[in-house]
Amino acid sequence: MSDLSSTRTTGTIVHFSAPFALPDLVGEMHPAGDYKIAQDEERIEGLSWLAYRRTATYIHLPSIAQGNRLRRIVRMEPTALADLLAATNATQELSR
Repeated sequence: MSDLSSTRTTGTIVHFSAPFALPDLVGEMHPAGDYKIAQDEERIEGLSWLAYRRTATYIHLPSIAQGNRLRRIVRMEPTALADLLAATNATQELSR
């Protein structure tokens, strides 16, 4: 039996320099700022090396700077996140 966990969550901080909208939240605009992104991954079994596949991607709303207001975690498609990052010239930093 392996002592390695079969799932993990990685965290990233993304900085949006302009307001943005999420595809699944119609009519909501989110201000520029730093946002936490979490990605759940599961280990791919049967390989001779350690590898993971992404199973879910979440964005934490509102931005980090807006403090301890009511928070929500919204699931989004990884491709939608990639498109949003490219469209807004966002920068990201791995935070774990």
